[in-house]
Amino acid sequence: FLSGISLFVDEIDAVEEAAETVRRVLRRRHEHGDEFRVGTSKQQMEGIDKVIGIMKAVAGGIAGISLLVGGIGIMNIMFVSVKERTREIGVRKALGATQSMILGQFLMEAVLICLFAGLVGMGLAGGLSLLINQFFPSSMPVGLAIGSIILSVVIGIVSGLVPSYQAARLDPIDALRYE
Repeated sequence: FLSGISLFVDEIDAVEEAAETVRRVLRRRHEHGDEFRVGTSKQQMEGIDKVIGIMKAVAGGIAGISLLVGGIGIMNIMFVSVKERTREIGVRKALGATQSMILGQFLMEAVLICLFAGLVGMGLAGGLSLLINQFFPSSMPVGLAIGSIILSVVIGIVSGLVPSYQAARLDPIDALRYE
């Protein structure tokens, strides 16, 4: 019982021709049809590329869901912050704060929360990368790190817009009456 044969060719261009020759020879020797499989390293690499593509898509989907959930969490935190500080917003507006000042304050808070979370995540990823590097060579590209921090800031802006806008539009009189 033979389970496999490996053949090597001198020229990369001759791989497909050699595989076809092996198929022809094996078909002549097997009267029950194709009871064998002939594969090339190119086909194996294509299969590996497909698996890696699927893994990237799954990881991207998980990351996307995580970002969405994180953004919703930041938005909820900001809504609670606006609600708890309604009286403070009323005082600031009564003392002359403009809508853009209030909007900027709450938007900056959302950005800072996300930036801090992004930096903590980068620190954890860097530490994990160092740990993995003990067993397998790994690295964290600088461009990826910078892109991650920028994405954190963008998520802070997007998830803080609605609560910040709500805070900026509060009527000072109603905000001062709020208990």
